[in-house]
Amino acid sequence: MSNIEVDQVFSFEGNAPASPLPILAQPVQSTSDQSLTIDADHATIRRALEAAGEAAYHWTIANDQISWSSNAGEILSCRSDSIATGKHFASFMDTENLTSRYDTVMRTQTPDDGHGVAFSIEYLFRYEGRDSEKSVWVEDQGRWYAGSDGKPAHVYGTVHPIGDRHKRDQHLNFLGNCDPLTGMMNRGRLAEALGEAISVAEREQSNCAFAIAAVNNLSVVNDAYGFEVADEVIVALGNRLREVMRAGDGIARYSGGKFGIILNNCDESELKVALDRFLTSVRDSVIETRHGPVWAMLSIGALCLPAQAQDANTATARAEEALNEARRLPSDGYVIFKPSEERTNKRKLNARCATEIVKCLKADLFKLAFQPIVSAATGEVVLYEALLRMNDEQSGELIAAQHLMPVSERLGLIRLIDRTVTQMIVNTLHQYPDAKLAMNVSATTATDPRWYTQILEIITANSAVANRLVVEITETVALSDIAATRHFVKCLQDVGCSVAIDDFGAGYTSFKYLRDLQVDIIKLDGSYCSDLKNNPENAHIIRSLIDLGKKFNLKIVAEWIETAEDAELLRSWGIDYLQGHLLGHASIEPPWTRQAGATFSMEPAVAEVEPVLPQAEPEASQLEVIVPQVNETESPASEPEHINSFVELDFSGIDESISALKLTLNSLRLNTEDDAARRSVA
Repeated sequence: MSNIEVDQVFSFEGNAPASPLPILAQPVQSTSDQSLTIDADHATIRRALEAAGEAAYHWTIANDQISWSSNAGEILSCRSDSIATGKHFASFMDTENLTSRYDTVMRTQTPDDGHGVAFSIEYLFRYEGRDSEKSVWVEDQGRWYAGSDGKPAHVYGTVHPIGDRHKRDQHLNFLGNCDPLTGMMNRGRLAEALGEAISVAEREQSNCAFAIAAVNNLSVVNDAYGFEVADEVIVALGNRLREVMRAGDGIARYSGGKFGIILNNCDESELKVALDRFLTSVRDSVIETRHGPVWAMLSIGALCLPAQAQDANTATARAEEALNEARRLPSDGYVIFKPSEERTNKRKLNARCATEIVKCLKADLFKLAFQPIVSAATGEVVLYEALLRMNDEQSGELIAAQHLMPVSERLGLIRLIDRTVTQMIVNTLHQYPDAKLAMNVSATTATDPRWYTQILEIITANSAVANRLVVEITETVALSDIAATRHFVKCLQDVGCSVAIDDFGAGYTSFKYLRDLQVDIIKLDGSYCSDLKNNPENAHIIRSLIDLGKKFNLKIVAEWIETAEDAELLRSWGIDYLQGHLLGHASIEPPWTRQAGATFSMEPAVAEVEPVLPQAEPEASQLEVIVPQVNETESPASEPEHINSFVELDFSGIDESISALKLTLNSLRLNTEDDAARRSVA
């Protein structure tokens, strides 16, 4: 069939509906003027089609004939007579197309209400035949009209190539669903696929599984070789995992060096076999990169579905939990998630404890208890360590806050506690001019310059009492970031405080670091100071640490002293100070005379605390100022006036009460009472 003029293409007979293209479908009049007008209109429409890069057609279903506009051959890169019927046109369609014009029109469930039924589809058109490699993506859109029987009778539409647009759409679709580095599913598509797998398993009453595999040493590879080599390792590991997976299972790049794996029709026994296979595929050989071979190891967390999770979010969260446990294994390995009542109860307790901490901060239920530190030579009290206690408002009992500290550190609440304790201690120093106190600073605060600045501002604003304050930093914390700790120590000393290293000897003590930090006091770890007569190894360590402290002109405090025998041995070895239950228990009753009307300032000092260079080691005479003797015979005076300058913290957004926590806290207090008694810390 040759190209047909536009006026012929869109003419129809019989039961055809009113023309969807009125200009082209009007009856052609015999007068020459009318003919000229219609020819001009047809030419205009033809030029519009050519300008838009589209070809128009009319497909008559009854005889399968397709009438094309004159530019169809140019648009579709083939002869118009080769696509003159629906059957011929279908022979150029790629076999992998998901749909076709025939299926779209003939199998539609939408009835024609007299205005036709619109459609729009895309397909791959192989213009030199179905077996040819040459092709173009085509968008086909139009409207079909029903005949008297209600079935499709006429189809009007246009086709135009969309190769560039299709590439863009495919690229965007790839970016939306796939990881650019590995070509695997990305995390978003993984969540959808995992949800679908769980739904299928529930509907068919079968099993599936999900696993997250993580590269154990990816950070080491990043540091040693660079991120480009680490990317090579990720791609290689992904390929190895994909090679040993079953057909029908899915893999995705979950994040960074993690892969998410969906295993369909997989029970627990089959899951274990699969996980062993994944580990073996990685551990058995090194990965060759441009910079040489790299050894990588995997840890895997997995769970069975839908037994252990009914949705994708829960599944990924529990797989992550199992992965965290797997990473604690001494080597590569896997952990399959199992429900744990103990873990669930622990989390509920954590949540309740977090709420209780905030409640205590808001309601001023935290109290300070004071434990004496005495001179080994004279037995007189030289200062007190301030320990945190929590007031149970229902029973009136004081509960050691020791078990709440790990929760508060994990949730970031320890910063609020440190700030509150600093305020309480500074207030105490103002109220009791004879008081000399030591306070503990958490690891979180001591290593966070953005937060310990607040602590420094409070102390700086109350510099008049700073020379009666010792700030204790745990040894392991102090040595974890020497530069940051050195700055913190120097800032505290510039304000007037003394600084002590607590639990000295418990971590990875380095004499070099001790010299660099230039602290004033070291407190020996209490585990070395107990039952010294029967622990000769501990005795040697303690004597060495005492000698070390003297060489550095440091004052030495021994903790956990519970027997007179231990105290006498330490005194004979030259210890400076002793602390423990033998010398006195912590008490909330202040042992000093109160000064009425004393206040402290919450306003920061005019001069900001700036980083300074380390100075020379402090002289022994400087340290004596920090630990003078205290007269314990004086009795407390009357209560002071209300301290108006205290700034309360705002926790208005937190729920006020949790009555169920009391029993839990009491239980924990009983379980940890022995340890708390030994360590005498909160």
